Amino acid sequence: MTDHLTLLQMNDSHGYLEPHQELFYAGGGPGYRTAGGYARISAIFEEIRDAQPNRVLAFDCGDTIHGTYPAVQSEGEALVPVLNALGFDAMTAHWEFAYGPEQFRKVAGRLDYPVLAVNCYDDATGNLVFPPYTVCETEGLQVGVIGIAATIVDKVMPKSFSTGLRFSLGNAELPGQIAHLRDDEGVDLVVVISHLGFPQEVKLAREVDGIDVLLSGHTHNRLFEPAVVNDTVIIQSGCHGSFIGRLDLTVENRRVKHFDHDLIVVGEEIRPDPGVEEMVGKVMDPHRERLSRVVGETRTDLNRNTVLEATMDNFLLQALIDATGAQMAFSNGWRYGAPVPPGPLTVNDLWNIIPVNPPVSTVEITGRELRAMMEENLERTFARNPYDQMGGYVKRCMGVTL
Repeated sequence: MTDHLTLLQMNDSHGYLEPHQELFYAGGGPGYRTAGGYARISAIFEEIRDAQPNRVLAFDCGDTIHGTYPAVQSEGEALVPVLNALGFDAMTAHWEFAYGPEQFRKVAGRLDYPVLAVNCYDDATGNLVFPPYTVCETEGLQVGVIGIAATIVDKVMPKSFSTGLRFSLGNAELPGQIAHLRDDEGVDLVVVISHLGFPQEVKLAREVDGIDVLLSGHTHNRLFEPAVVNDTVIIQSGCHGSFIGRLDLTVENRRVKHFDHDLIVVGEEIRPDPGVEEMVGKVMDPHRERLSRVVGETRTDLNRNTVLEATMDNFLLQALIDATGAQMAFSNGWRYGAPVPPGPLTVNDLWNIIPVNPPVSTVEITGRELRAMMEENLERTFARNPYDQMGGYVKRCMGVTL
């Protein structure tokens, strides 16, 4: 028997409720266009659902309720009604833990769909904090969905993110969960929604049999073609809500027989969903006056789309050197923060560059210590074993001569 199913993916939207500038690469070089916005995403979802009633599932791979001013100031609460309106079927998490585990549980309890994490444990009891899986029913199919949260939450993130929690990689838990879903729940397909990062997920798919589809997150990859590893179809769909992944599946005998993929640009030509647009407006309107205030100007574009040096962090680091009088400055290898084209700089732009409000510290450091710090960071970023890669891009630096 042949059945059809469409999977929709959002990952790493980082709280970008409204359209914003996005950097696109083409033959003529990089350029800016407006993209994203939850009201446009809702319109895309609804058009696809209307065309294929009861044959569409939508998933969020995390990094959703943190990253912009309204998200952070409300500790994720402001986004809940909008996310519920989008009608996701499940999500997993990473920066969602930034407000502390208890606050995230509170937010998760208000969502109309489950947060899934097969690898997030209560450190005291050893019990899972969130359900490891859910079963979604569509026309003719039972789909088992397993979630894997970011494993780095208790390893390289601030301790407050993981108070009372511990995180595993998830690879040891998956085989048992897959067997349970297939043998006991009788599902036709197994889908994993993950926030490990693309290199880790490729290795995971290679090692673990029985995953039909893996929806990837964390590394902000724009995959225009899926990766197929050990019969697992893997997609990831950029960041900041600028893209949505669509995967159309033909299923025969509980296996994916054929697939078509589209990395959908959430562009200006998409007419926004009026209801969601109104909801977004209610979240944003109280903050517009403050966030739209112009505080400066940039003559170059500011972005974090590169692994090593990044113009957005050069701007940040020069400001730190000017403010502190230090000889050199460092920032984390953050990936989030929608790019800023040349022109006026607003409070909103500055907030989005550093939504975590980290402390600024000055220290004296020896050359030996500096080298050790940079070597450790390079190893965490480029470790040959993907499971040993921890965090984002390379730590940004200014004033260092190698």
